[in-house]
Amino acid sequence: MLYVLSRFGMAAGVILGSVTLVFLIVNILPGDVATLLAGDDVPTETVNQLREELGLDRPLIVQYLDYVAGLFQGDLGTSYANSEPVLERLLDNLGPTLALTISSMIVAIVLGLILGILSAVYQNKLLDGIIRVLSLIGVSTPNFWIGILLIWIFSVQLHLLPSIGNGSFEQLILPSIGLGITGAGVITRLIRNSILEASNEPFIRSLRGKGIGHRAILFKHILRHALIPAVTMVGMIFGEMLAGSVVTETVFSRQGLGRLIVDAIDQKDIPIIQGAILFTAAFYVVINMLVDISYRLIDPRIRLNEK
Repeated sequence: MLYVLSRFGMAAGVILGSVTLVFLIVNILPGDVATLLAGDDVPTETVNQLREELGLDRPLIVQYLDYVAGLFQGDLGTSYANSEPVLERLLDNLGPTLALTISSMIVAIVLGLILGILSAVYQNKLLDGIIRVLSLIGVSTPNFWIGILLIWIFSVQLHLLPSIGNGSFEQLILPSIGLGITGAGVITRLIRNSILEASNEPFIRSLRGKGIGHRAILFKHILRHALIPAVTMVGMIFGEMLAGSVVTETVFSRQGLGRLIVDAIDQKDIPIIQGAILFTAAFYVVINMLVDISYRLIDPRIRLNEK
């Protein structure tokens, strides 16, 4: 219980730090929000009145304290662009982004595990070489280029899957593959190296000496030992996919948090930018906290060390 509570405390501190950093960054960017929203050729009195209505005439520290106080009450502010509650707009766009991120993680984990195990089992053989080359290509290729290539093959040439929009399962397939391939490449290489490293551990040699079958050793002992660094990487990949959803949603014309952030940056809609990044940071921190807790389930030695 103390272990879990300590992780919750650390997560809260990280989220507060993210909120503070984002608030400072978006408020020191060049340009005046009131002037941008009011438009050109607007009298100075009108701009000043709008600045006062938005609360931008107050000291920065006062704005920050009011913003943090609002967060504890579930108030993320109001959009400058259309005067809608920020929380409402974020929740409207959260579903498509979460669906894309989770489906991409499934693609990355399933492909990474299968290819990593095959690459380790057939070490230094033709299949191992092919998988290592494919994983390197997946890691090195930008997500937007993979997305464009998938659209050209499966939508333009083969007419099998839709290329744009969101709302159906078919429209989720190509974006999920495009965003998940990079993560799959990383997991493949990590699983392969972890399995080969664990295979040389003394306890694995002892199991082989007792006559236990290779498959039983691989799936009951080696793979479990190799999952710990892979689980850590999954938490990091989740954050990268949340960030990568901005590009992927643009390529596939999907509406979500990524597109919302891009539009908010164009309009200098600071409350939307702050709220969207806060959501992203919160999900990233929660996932990594769950990853820390999952260590205790994967490797009992962690529990023994804590005792």
